[in-house]
Amino acid sequence: MKINVDSDIRKAKTISSKFYHSSKIYRKLKKLFDRSWQFIGDTNLLKTNNAHPGILLEGMVDEPYILTKDNENIRCLSNVCTHRGNIVCNDSCKTKTLVCGYHGRQFEIDGKMKFMPEFDDVADFPSKDDNLPEIEMESWKNLIFIINDKKCDLSELIGPMAERLDWLPVNEFKYKPKLSRKYKVNANWALYCDNYLEGFHIPFVHKDLNKELEYEDYFTQGIENIVLQIGIGKDGENTFDLPENHQDYGKDVAAYYFFLFPNMMFNFYPWGLSINIVKPKSPEYTEIEYFTYVWKEELMGKGAGGDLDKVELEDGEIVESVQKGVKSNSYDRGRYSPKREIGVHHFHSLLQKYYK
Repeated sequence: MKINVDSDIRKAKTISSKFYHSSKIYRKLKKLFDRSWQFIGDTNLLKTNNAHPGILLEGMVDEPYILTKDNENIRCLSNVCTHRGNIVCNDSCKTKTLVCGYHGRQFEIDGKMKFMPEFDDVADFPSKDDNLPEIEMESWKNLIFIINDKKCDLSELIGPMAERLDWLPVNEFKYKPKLSRKYKVNANWALYCDNYLEGFHIPFVHKDLNKELEYEDYFTQGIENIVLQIGIGKDGENTFDLPENHQDYGKDVAAYYFFLFPNMMFNFYPWGLSINIVKPKSPEYTEIEYFTYVWKEELMGKGAGGDLDKVELEDGEIVESVQKGVKSNSYDRGRYSPKREIGVHHFHSLLQKYYK
C-alpha cells in the first residue's frame, strides 16, 4: 500500500484505514522498526550487575541483546551464541565470563570469544566472527538507546528534545519500578500514536486532565522526526520553573510531550518523566510499557501528570473503539483539523517518508 498524505494539512486526507488492520502492511513494518532507535532503560540497569539481557521490541524486531559493563565502559552485544545460535545470557548477573549453556562456549564481558571445548582441530579458529557482534548503542543523559540497523545517529532523532531540555537534570531522576507498568491495548500501534499526537480529544475523553490544562493554549509542532506538544497549566497548577534564557520562559508550562518517531513518547512534568514505549504485537494488538522517573517527589500526583493511570485507561478505551470503526467498509480516510491535528498529520507524513 502506498501512503499518500498531502503536505498541506488543509487539503490532506489521513492514511488509509487498511494501515490499522492489514496483516500484509504490518509485516512490512519490521524494516522501519529495525532502523529506529529504541529506549531500553538507563545506566542503573548495570549498577549492581554487569550483564543485563533483553529483546529489542519483542514481537516486531525480536533482536536478543545484552548490555555489559567493563569498568565504566557500557556496550550492547548480541545475546546470540556464535556457535549454534543459542541465547547466551537469560538473567541479569554479575560475572567475568558469559557462558553459553548449550555447548559451553565462553565469552569475555566485552564479547570476545574466550574458550570453546572440543574445537582443537578446527581450522582458522577463533576468528573475529566468533566474537559476539556489537549492537549500536548511544545515550542521552543516562538514558540508553539501541538500534538494530543504524541509519542515523541518535542526535539526529532526539536533537530538538535535547536542545529544549538541556537545562533539566534528567540524569538525577530516579527510576521507580513500582510506578512503572505495562498496558495492553486491543488496537493497532499507529492508532495509539495518532491518539497521543493531538490534544483535540482532551476535553471529550480526559475531563479531569482538561481541568489542569488551558485547552486554547495547547501547542503542537512537528520538528524533523519529532512531534512536540506543550500543555499550558491553569492558574495555580504545577508548572516548570524555566531558566530566564529559555525559549518558553514566561509560559506556564505544565507538560512537555515529545513523540520520537516511530513509537516513543517522552512526557516531562514538574515532578519528573514518564516514558511510554509503544510495542506493536500484531495488527490489532499493542502493549504500552511505561517507565516512571521521579525528580521531585513532593509534586507527585499533582497537575497534568498527576493521574497517568486514569489517562491511560481512558486512551485505551477510546482507541479500542476506533479500532472497531476503522475496519468498517464505510470508512477509509478522514480529514485533519489544521488547528488541532498538526501532530497526527506530521506522524502520517513521516510514515509516508519511511514506510517502504
